[in-house]
Amino acid sequence: MIAIAAASALGISLCPTDASARRTRAAVADGVPNWDLTASCRAAASAGYSETPSERLTGCLASEQRTREELDKNWSTFPAADRSACMKSLTFSPTYTELATCLEMRRDLKNSRDAKPADTNPRQ
Repeated sequence: MIAIAAASALGISLCPTDASARRTRAAVADGVPNWDLTASCRAAASAGYSETPSERLTGCLASEQRTREELDKNWSTFPAADRSACMKSLTFSPTYTELATCLEMRRDLKNSRDAKPADTNPRQ
C-alpha cells in the first residue's frame, strides 16, 4: 500500500507495461514510456540498510520520477535508433535510470567516435 500511495503521489503510472515490441514502438514515437516502477523500487528498498524500507521506496520512486522528467525534456535530442535500441535492451523491470544511462552512453560513444583524434605525430 505504501508503494501505491508513493507512486500515486509522484504521478508515476501503475499501469502494467505492454509487450516489449509495442512498448518500444510507442516510446520511440510518442515519448518517454510510462512504467510502473513499484517492483524495481521495492526490490531496491528491501536491499538497503539506511532509512526504513518505506523511506527508501519513496526516495527511489522520487528519484525515478526526476529522471523521467529529465528524459522527457531531452527525449527528442536522442536519435530514434538509440531510443529504440535502449528500449529493446530493457526487458525486465525497466527503470528510467537505466534508460537514461543507455541513451547517454550511446550518445557519448558516438561523440567520442566522431571526435577527431589528436595529432600524435606532428610534422617537424
